[in-house]
Amino acid sequence: MKNCGNVRALATSQTQSGRRRIFACTRCGEQCSETRQTVFFALRTPEEKVIIVLKRLLCKVELTSISFALGVTEETILGWLRRAAEKATESNHDLLREVQVTQVQRDEMWSFIRRTHSPEAGSDGESPEESVDGRQWVGVSCAPEYRLVLAAYVGPRTLQSALILVQMTAAVVLGGPCFFSDGFSSSLSALVAVYPEMKECARTGTRGRPRKPVQEPHPDLVYAQLIKHKHQGRLQTLTERVCCGAARLTALGLKISTSLVERLTLTLRPAFAPLTRKSLGCCKDREQWRRRVVFFQAFYNFARPHQSVRCPLPTAAPSLGGLIQPKGQPCTPGMAAGLTDHVWTFRELLTAKFEPLLNQNTSG
Repeated sequence: MKNCGNVRALATSQTQSGRRRIFACTRCGEQCSETRQTVFFALRTPEEKVIIVLKRLLCKVELTSISFALGVTEETILGWLRRAAEKATESNHDLLREVQVTQVQRDEMWSFIRRTHSPEAGSDGESPEESVDGRQWVGVSCAPEYRLVLAAYVGPRTLQSALILVQMTAAVVLGGPCFFSDGFSSSLSALVAVYPEMKECARTGTRGRPRKPVQEPHPDLVYAQLIKHKHQGRLQTLTERVCCGAARLTALGLKISTSLVERLTLTLRPAFAPLTRKSLGCCKDREQWRRRVVFFQAFYNFARPHQSVRCPLPTAAPSLGGLIQPKGQPCTPGMAAGLTDHVWTFRELLTAKFEPLLNQNTSG
C-alpha cells in the first residue's frame, strides 16, 4: 500500500530497456521492479524508443510509417499500444469519478474499419456490432467548463452505441447534468434508459390486467439538440430543440451549444491517422481503434495543457526577457476539474500506479 513506509529500495539493475531499481516490502519480503504494472515492464527496448512510438500514434502518423522509420514491427507497436491503453483505462477509472459538471456536450465522428461499407450493413448503412468492417463512429462526451473528455466509445451509430456512451458518462459525472448534442434520434432514448422514472398507470376500473409502468424521463433530466441544416456542405440554419427539462434549462440559464465538443473533434482529427479523410491510414480492427481513442483520452485530460483553462500567473512572478511573455501557467483539463495537481509527463502517463479502490475506501 502507498504511503505506509513498508517499501524500501533494495538494489539497482541494468536491463536492455534501461536502469531499474528493485524494491522490497518490509512486511512480506516480496521484491519487485519499479516498472512492474507499467508499460515498460519486461521490455527489451529502450524507454525513449517506446515513448517516441506511442507519441507518434497520437500525432497522425500511420502505423506502417512508424514501423519503417523506427525499425519496429507493427505487431510490436500494437503490443505497446495495448499496454498503453490498459494503463490509460486504469488512470481514467481511478481519476474520473464523481466529476461535478453542469453540462455535457456529445458528438460523433465518422470513420471506418477496413472499408466504408459492410456487406452485413442494414438499410441505414450502419454496420452491426459484430461486423469486422464498415462504418464506425467515434462518440465523445465532454465537460465544456473544464474541457474534460468524460467518455469516448467506438462503434456503429446505433441506439446500443449511444446507450453505452451515456452509461460511461453517467458513471463519471455526479448527479444529472444538462446534455446537449446534435439531432441523433437515438440520443433521447439512451438518456431516458439511463435516467428513467417509472410512472404508474392509473387503474381504469375495468376487467383485465393493469397496465405496466411506463418509463419516462427523470424530472431533473435536461436534454436539448442543436440541429444543423446544410446544403452542399455549407451550413444554412440552426434549429434548437428542447426534448425534456425545459423548465430546469431556463432556470439554469444555460445556452444550447455544441461548439466546444465540435472543437474537440477538430483536435481529434489531426491526432489520428484513421480519422484523416481520403487517406489509406484506416484502422483494420475495432479493438485497436478503441485502444487508440482511450489512450488519447488519458493523454488529453492529464498530460496535454489547454490554453483556455490555464492558471493565472502569480502576482510576484518575475517577468522573463523577450517579446513573448507567458500569459498563464500550464493547466490540463484534469487540473481544471481538480482531478490532478500537476501536468503529467508522457512517461508518467505510462507508469502511473494507483492504489486499488477497495483500499482507498477503507483508508478514507
